[in-house]
Amino acid sequence: QVRLVESGGGLVQAGESLRLSCAASGRTLGTLAMGWFRQAPGKEREFVAAISENGDSTLYADSVKGRFTFSRDNAKNTVFLQMNSLKPDDTAAYYCAAGWIMTVTRSHYPFWGQGTQVTVSS
Repeated sequence: QVRLVESGGGLVQAGESLRLSCAASGRTLGTLAMGWFRQAPGKEREFVAAISENGDSTLYADSVKGRFTFSRDNAKNTVFLQMNSLKPDDTAAYYCAAGWIMTVTRSHYPFWGQGTQVTVSS
């Protein structure tokens, strides 16, 4: 089993930045691909970003490309999502996920955190 705990969410104004963290336990993070997803009220959970096991490959949703950066520190069993130039449309609960392959597909991630709320005011 893998336990994931997100942190770093909060309330910010449009144009500001936040950095989300996701700490893993129960398994060495370096053996897992990781993903970030988000879910706004009344909407489906959607893909945000993914990173390969060693961090040399990343994927981003078009809506966040150029603004968000996904990174990882396997020695600390932690991944990070740096979010810059935040927009009100980025408001959502953000979830960290872990799996065996780097993918945009939600169902391919068997392990999930409980989420952290990001609210961006205009």
